[in-house]
Amino acid sequence: MNKKQTQRVLIASLVGSSIEWFDYFLYGTVAALVFNQLFFVNEDPTVGLLLAYASFALAFFIRPFGGIIFSHIGDRIGRKKTLVLTLSLMGIATFGMGLLPTYQAIGIWAPILLITLRLVQGLGIGGEWGGALLLAVEYAPKEKRGLFGSIPQMGVTIGMLMGTVALWIMTLLPDDSFMTWGWRVPFILSAFLVIFGLWIRKGIDETPAFKQVQESGEIPKLPIADTLKYHWREVLIAIGAKVVETAPFYIFSTFIVSYATTSLGFSRTDALTAVMVATVVTTILIPIMGNLSDTVGRKKLYIIGTVAMGLFAFPYFWMIQQGSVVLLVIATVIGLGIIWAPITAVLGTMFSEIFEAKVRYTGISLGYQIGAAVAGGTAPLVATALLAEFNNSYIPVALYIVFTSLISLVAIWAVKDRGQQHAGQDLAVKGSRA
Repeated sequence: MNKKQTQRVLIASLVGSSIEWFDYFLYGTVAALVFNQLFFVNEDPTVGLLLAYASFALAFFIRPFGGIIFSHIGDRIGRKKTLVLTLSLMGIATFGMGLLPTYQAIGIWAPILLITLRLVQGLGIGGEWGGALLLAVEYAPKEKRGLFGSIPQMGVTIGMLMGTVALWIMTLLPDDSFMTWGWRVPFILSAFLVIFGLWIRKGIDETPAFKQVQESGEIPKLPIADTLKYHWREVLIAIGAKVVETAPFYIFSTFIVSYATTSLGFSRTDALTAVMVATVVTTILIPIMGNLSDTVGRKKLYIIGTVAMGLFAFPYFWMIQQGSVVLLVIATVIGLGIIWAPITAVLGTMFSEIFEAKVRYTGISLGYQIGAAVAGGTAPLVATALLAEFNNSYIPVALYIVFTSLISLVAIWAVKDRGQQHAGQDLAVKGSRA
C-alpha cells in the first residue's frame, strides 16, 4: 500500500471515529447540564441528575448488542461496509436529539424518545469502535502497529474535545438562551460532520486481513459462536483490561462537570475548560504513546498507566477540593491527559493481537463493549450515588477508581505472549509485543 492510500485509511479511521464519539459524548455532557432539567424533571435535583445519568448508562448496556450485530457483519461481509452503517445510525440518532421537544412540551414522551435515540446511539458506537480500529491496525506495517492502532483511539478524545468546545461556546450564551435552544445546536450541526465522514470512508478499500480470510474460505458462519467457544479467555481478558480505561475516564470527563458545578462551586465554563485542556493534552500524547509501544511493548505501557491511575485517585480529589480553578485544570490534565493516554493508546492494538483475523472484529468488540458497559456507563451514576450515600465524601469515589485499577492489573497479567499463539497470521505473529 502506498503512502497516499495509508494516509487515507488513517484519516478515514480517525475522522469517522471522532464523529461517532463527538455524538456519543455530547449526550453525556448535556445530560449533566440540561437533560436533568428539561427531560428528567423531578422535584429533587439529585434524583433528576441520577435519572439523566441512568439514561447515559443505558447506551453502554446496549453497546455489546451493537458490537455483536455489527461485528457479525464486519467478520462476514467486511469492515468498510459495517463502518458506513454505524456512522449513519449514529448521525440519525444525534440529529434527532437536537429536534426533540422537552418534558414541559410533551410530558413523559420526551424522556422516552430521548432514551430511544440514546439506545440507537449505543448500537452504532457498539459496532464503530472495532471497525475503526481494525481499519487502521489491519493495514499497519508490523513495526508500526502500535502507532496505527492509536490513531482511531485519538477519535475518542477528539470527539470529546469537539463536543466540549461546542458546548463551551454555547454556555457563553445567557442561561435562558442556552437552556432553550443553545444546547441543541451541536446536535443538529453534527449532521454535516456525518456526511463528511461518509464521504471519506467511501474512498477506501477492504482491509488486507479480511481479504485474506475471504480468499482462504475461513469466514465463520456465526462469528459470535466461534468467539465464545474458542476465544472466551481472550474476551474475559479484554473485558477486565477495559475497566481501568473506561471508568476513570468518565469520572474525569463527565462526572466532574456536574460534581465541580453543584458540589464544589465552580462554574460550568470552569469545569468544561478543565476537561477541554486535558483532552488536548491526551490527544497529543496518544499517538506518541502508541509509537512508543512499538519499541517498549504494549503491556509495559499499559501497566505503568494503570498503576499510576490507582495511585492518583486520592490526590486528584484532594486537588479539586481546594476550590482553585488552576488546580482543577492541573488535576484533570494529569488524570485524563497524562495518566490515561498510555492506557487508551495501546488498548485497541493489544486486543487485536490476541484474536484471530476471522473473529477479530467480534472478539475485540465483545471485550471492549462489555467492559465499557460494566464500568464506563455506570461510572458517573455510581460516583453520584456514592456521594449521596456518604454525605458528599469523595473517599468512596477515589476507592472506586483504585478498585478499577486492580481489576485491570489482574486481567492484563494474563496477556503475556498470547499473540504468539496465532503465529503466521497478519497480526498476532511470533515476536508480537502484546
